[in-house]
Amino acid sequence: MSDIMIEFRNLTKRYGALLANDHVNLQVKRGELMTLLGPSGCGKTTALRGLTGYVKPDEGQILIDDKDVTNLPTHQRQLGMVFQNFALFPHMTVWDNVRFPLMIRGVSKQDSEPKVREALQLIRLEGLSDRYPRQLSGGQQQRVGLARALVYRPNVLLLDEPLSNLDAKLREEMRFEIRDLQRRLGITAIYVTHDQQEALALSDRVAIMNSGHIEQVGTPEEIYEHPRSKFVADFIGLSDFIPATVESYDAQTARIVVAGVALTAPAVEGLAREQKILLFIRPNDVELALEAAGENVLPGTIRQATYLGDRIDYRVQIHDGIEVRVQTAGTQRLAEGARVFAHLPVARCRLIREE
Repeated sequence: MSDIMIEFRNLTKRYGALLANDHVNLQVKRGELMTLLGPSGCGKTTALRGLTGYVKPDEGQILIDDKDVTNLPTHQRQLGMVFQNFALFPHMTVWDNVRFPLMIRGVSKQDSEPKVREALQLIRLEGLSDRYPRQLSGGQQQRVGLARALVYRPNVLLLDEPLSNLDAKLREEMRFEIRDLQRRLGITAIYVTHDQQEALALSDRVAIMNSGHIEQVGTPEEIYEHPRSKFVADFIGLSDFIPATVESYDAQTARIVVAGVALTAPAVEGLAREQKILLFIRPNDVELALEAAGENVLPGTIRQATYLGDRIDYRVQIHDGIEVRVQTAGTQRLAEGARVFAHLPVARCRLIREE
């Protein structure tokens, strides 16, 4: 048995002049939760619809469990689907909504009863089986959608922006419920979202999509800590991009110049002297002080300070046209207009080529 449950091979889909999927190649491991993450229009939903069979690709193949399903009808692909808008039948009870996929597959009422009961137990709603969707909260409706998708034990669970209609607190609760359920069942899942926090919290791996193609695939930590492009770095988390010029470099480190100040950063491949490059660092990795100390220090002035509860967000003017965003713990507040020194730890700096 192959370790790969789902595979896209050169998946390509065009809508007129628009290239929605541009030779997408992706492998999803058995029992893995893979998130397709990207902005609106990046091609993630088109890829998902290709997997479901609702969209037929112009080129390429889709494999599920080593079987080419590119031209297979949707109902023969053994997929469970959870939708953004819950898609529950308002005239049916919770029980009947969950039983519906079994009914259309010809499973008798008697044989479906233990399967429905087990599905409701999985989502902890067995006591609400006689209620109608209008009598449920948003979170309860989404759990019913999960039970309906899982009741016939599909090979793959697909989740298309399933939490976007919930409020922030409930979204966070449901993230952990979905992740816990997926792990307990050991089911392979693909989750589509534009929400970075969801992707980082839920995923075994994340595929970042941009303009129809995949920019980077990796674990949440790899994507966040080691982005391979400016797009990925900018899309995941808060980012500072500081224009710099390469002064010198060796195999390990590079010496760069920012607004006349020499800084050090880990070297990357393909550097050249006098090359224009971006110094990338996360705002929470920058340290502020009232006195200069150590290396990699940029002098500046606090232009704006915003209180965010557990942290303070600073905008520090380094030079004309160069501003650094810094987030620090809310225990000490520096005044707007104060002269400060921004320390950029070498290990937290990354060099990225301008796109």
